[in-house]
Amino acid sequence: MKIKFLIFIITISSSISLLWAQERTKDTIDDQVVNVVTPYKPTISDAFKIKDTPKLNDSNTVKKKQVKYNIFSIPVASTFTPAKGKAANVDKAKAVKLYDNYASLGVGTYTTILGEVFLNHELSSTENVGGYFSHHSSQGGIDDVLLDDNFSKTNLNAHYSQKLRDFSWKVDGGFDIQTYNWYGLPEGFFTEAPGDEDDTRHTFTGFNLGGKLKFDDAIIKDGSVRFRRFGDDRDSGENRFIAKTSFDVALRDEEINAEFYIDYIGGSFDTNFENTSEINYGNVTFGLSPSYQLKQDDLTVNLGLRLVYLNDTELSDNKFFIYPNIDASYRLVDEILIAYGGITGQLQQNSYYDFANENPFVSPTLFIAPTDQRYNGFIGFKGKLSNSVSYNIRGNYYAEENKALYKANDIVSEPLGTSEEIQYQFGNSFGLVYDDVNTFSVAGELNIDINRNFTLGFKGEYFNYNTDAQDEAWNLPDITGSVFMDVQISEQWFAGASAFYVGERKDRQSFVGSFVGSPITNTITLDSYFDANAYLGYKINDQLSVFAKANNILNQDYQRYLNFPVQGIQALVGATYQFDF
Repeated sequence: MKIKFLIFIITISSSISLLWAQERTKDTIDDQVVNVVTPYKPTISDAFKIKDTPKLNDSNTVKKKQVKYNIFSIPVASTFTPAKGKAANVDKAKAVKLYDNYASLGVGTYTTILGEVFLNHELSSTENVGGYFSHHSSQGGIDDVLLDDNFSKTNLNAHYSQKLRDFSWKVDGGFDIQTYNWYGLPEGFFTEAPGDEDDTRHTFTGFNLGGKLKFDDAIIKDGSVRFRRFGDDRDSGENRFIAKTSFDVALRDEEINAEFYIDYIGGSFDTNFENTSEINYGNVTFGLSPSYQLKQDDLTVNLGLRLVYLNDTELSDNKFFIYPNIDASYRLVDEILIAYGGITGQLQQNSYYDFANENPFVSPTLFIAPTDQRYNGFIGFKGKLSNSVSYNIRGNYYAEENKALYKANDIVSEPLGTSEEIQYQFGNSFGLVYDDVNTFSVAGELNIDINRNFTLGFKGEYFNYNTDAQDEAWNLPDITGSVFMDVQISEQWFAGASAFYVGERKDRQSFVGSFVGSPITNTITLDSYFDANAYLGYKINDQLSVFAKANNILNQDYQRYLNFPVQGIQALVGATYQFDF
């Protein structure tokens, strides 16, 4: 009863206040105190809950319609103009000036002179002319050598090229001269120099002339010709002419690539090693190599063969050879792992020029013949371990007939011939022997190219030889390895290093003559060697830099070939200048 009365009083008071508020222009609220005598106490009976879920029994329920909303864009004119942003300033690196020409000169121990000049000049936007000159010489000074061991190599080349609308062409020619000594006398046979020291000096001379032609859009893609004349001061001479071209042949909507070449070689030596007759050799080969490429996803296959016809002009003999020319590659894991393999073959044209440049101590009494590489099977894996690390692992198996091997010439107790002819008959020169050789090898390569400032490379290969007539694969190593490194230390300083390892080789030499009776033959094992080299340079300005080099740093007294020791530790300093015309 009291509660109802209080509610009634509050309601009346609120109504009076509302009416009063409508009449007054200024509203004021006085503080009032309401006392609740008995608070509200709810009981359980005042609460209830829904005991079941309501259901809709109407089967004719209208489905809800889908509503589609469209926005009608109406362009509105606006005077708002965004403010232009200002790019942040970036410090530009100074552009590196590149020069087309350079000259380098260095001098060092053993009275060594090393010089190079490279020239290239742009006559017009389509024409270039240039040249190259190099010289490397040393006055020798190897310890315990009875004969002069000086040498000299000079090379001169010039070229002219032109780029036209549909093709480009280039002609070039050069001249070279090399001087060496047969200073490698066998140990224990001589206590003083035999004969005249000047007679052990021999000189190679040669010149070459050739050109190249390349088409941008034609059936014939390119072509080249080269003539080379090579000889020595012992009346030996060799001529070689090579012409090559490559072209495409369309066949039933497919394209076959093909190469064709002609290789002629002819030469003579004034006498054989026994001074009984002269040596003449010559042959011409014609070769055709068609190939077809298949590509499917990550697989690439090149199918081809080589057809070679050989005409021996001296022996009047003709032969025809067919070689496989197949290789394939498959990307197993993108650029990370690529498997490849194949089988190829070729008729290798040997020459006096190639032999003399590889081993300058050969005698001018060689018999030159081609090598029949019946097949070369290979399989390997290559790829990238990261963006800066790449690798290549490869296995090879060669089957070669008539392979040329260097072998030490005999030591003749009473040489016959002129003074110039007998100077390579003291066991201080090399000849050639031919044999059928099967070679198995495993090679590995790792290249680290972090950036332009640091590169590092490793190479290594193991060989196993199986000969037919010869007891050993003379002068062929069982292991080879190399390391290369280049470092840009700072903007001015740069450096590099290299090291070579060559395993054991074997050679055989005989002591013959009427004073000896039966020939005395010895098989000699040449020790393996390790040759380390390094260089350091400083860039004075954009054009001038100085350098220092050191070769055979470990001062190894090794023999590259039997009885031919090399120079010990060598030092050289010099400068390089870059310029433009």
